[in-house]
Amino acid sequence: MSKGEGSKALKNRGNVDHEPGWFNNVSSQYKDIISKSRLLHSGSPSIYQLKPKKKTYENLTKLTVGERNVNKVNKTILLVGETGTGKSTLINALVNHTMGVEWEDEVWFQIVEDEKRSQTESQTSDVIVYQVFDFKDETLPYSLTIIDTPGFGDTRGVERDLMVIQKLLVWFQSDDGVHEVNAVGLVMKSSENRLSDRLKYIFDSVMSLFGKGIEKNIVALITHSDGTYPENALRALEAANIKCARDEDNDPVFFLFNNCLDKQRTKKEKGGLQNAWRTTDGGMSEFMTFLEETGPQKLDKTVEVLKERDRLTACIQNLEERIKFIEGKQTEIKQVEEALKKHKEEMKKNKEFTVEVDETYKDKLPIKGGMWGLHFFEGAVTCNVCEENCHYPGCTMAPSPQECNIMKDGRCTSCTGKCPVHNHVKQEWIYVTKTRKVMKTEAEMKQKYEENQAKSEEKLSILEDLKTEMNQLKADKTRVLEEAYRHVVNLNQIALKAHSGSTSVHLDFLIEKMKEKGDRVKVQELEKMKKCQDEGNKGAVQSVWDILKTAGKAVKEWMI
Repeated sequence: MSKGEGSKALKNRGNVDHEPGWFNNVSSQYKDIISKSRLLHSGSPSIYQLKPKKKTYENLTKLTVGERNVNKVNKTILLVGETGTGKSTLINALVNHTMGVEWEDEVWFQIVEDEKRSQTESQTSDVIVYQVFDFKDETLPYSLTIIDTPGFGDTRGVERDLMVIQKLLVWFQSDDGVHEVNAVGLVMKSSENRLSDRLKYIFDSVMSLFGKGIEKNIVALITHSDGTYPENALRALEAANIKCARDEDNDPVFFLFNNCLDKQRTKKEKGGLQNAWRTTDGGMSEFMTFLEETGPQKLDKTVEVLKERDRLTACIQNLEERIKFIEGKQTEIKQVEEALKKHKEEMKKNKEFTVEVDETYKDKLPIKGGMWGLHFFEGAVTCNVCEENCHYPGCTMAPSPQECNIMKDGRCTSCTGKCPVHNHVKQEWIYVTKTRKVMKTEAEMKQKYEENQAKSEEKLSILEDLKTEMNQLKADKTRVLEEAYRHVVNLNQIALKAHSGSTSVHLDFLIEKMKEKGDRVKVQELEKMKKCQDEGNKGAVQSVWDILKTAGKAVKEWMI
């Protein structure tokens, strides 16, 4: 077959798989990979869809091209950005650069599906890991791992984002996963003159995953660039106070990329497209140099941050329910006190009487749960001893209490008694606080009073006994507030960006309760943390608040 006949055959094959041997006119270094790819469009360049090895487990998708060389260093890049910024094209460009594709080769490979399908899959995919191994050693002395989160920041809201974060934690902890990151790429258009609320929220949320040491690894990856200085984009980064790596002039470190590399090279556009290729090729070379010269960030601190965030969330949610129960008990005690004072004469004469009170008690409420994929059970971790919700909502990744993030050193960090793991279960129900009208006789109240006296050396009246119980409830409330405050302070110390949407909700709740307690110092500290919250995240904050209130709303509906 002649070269012309080969080109004609290529055009006629269309979007189908190839059989080895038909492409004698193709550069030999790509023949093997083309034979395993799917032709999307013939021309200049001819575009091929790679068919990577696909492995899906624990709701993560890993796509691998090439064979891993254990003697070769691997570099890991985490990409963050909105749909429409050109992140998919950038991933394809990274893969082509790693494979050694040059302008003269007139081929282009895609690892990401086409744009329409990519947008559709972003509604179902959460974390995708691309691994590109050992193609052209003279291009890169290392292989690349690219982590993308296409479902992060999509229209399903913050609840889905929390799941994405959980999945990243699983990937960071997995034996086959990633344990260090060389670069976090903030993907944005060169024309961006301000960060949208959505993009700012995405950047802040991802930054909240890392320890403070990651700052030197964060860079701006500027897409849709014409090769000129991206003044607008850099000004937008500065205005949004995004923490990132800085050059010798204290300016954000950035790299430029064009998004026209797969565009057909007609006579009219060939010159401009070659300039676009030079822009991307230069940006790639500089970015790869940055990867070589900058030390990796170990993710043990990231795992610590993510676990601490989980514990903080669980602590606050548990705290809200415990305070609700405590306040219900306080109301019940006040009603009993008032009734006893009202029936003072009857008590003196040992006459029987009955009073009505609002009794606070705990009940079980069914929730939606079940298997998530093949591994994860979506439910609530509860303590059988304390009768409390230790992790709900949010416990979607751990198949059992033993593997839940709120467990530390074999004990729960959330429930009142900090009980051992074996006292906990993961089921499709939660504990809820309810009240019911009950009639109590003087004999029943006296029996409780005598039982309390038997446990104490002090001989107190029923009213004094109730006062002691009230003081104990106040002390319990103070203790759990202090515990939650310590969680917030610890998170603030270890996280690069501690003030994500969910943390702000916790701050609001703590500020309110600390004001009730009258602790002005802690209120000032919490309000100072709260002030760091960017105004652009209000929508995200409200979404998280709605999520955290879902359980409360369900309780009210259940009680009606």
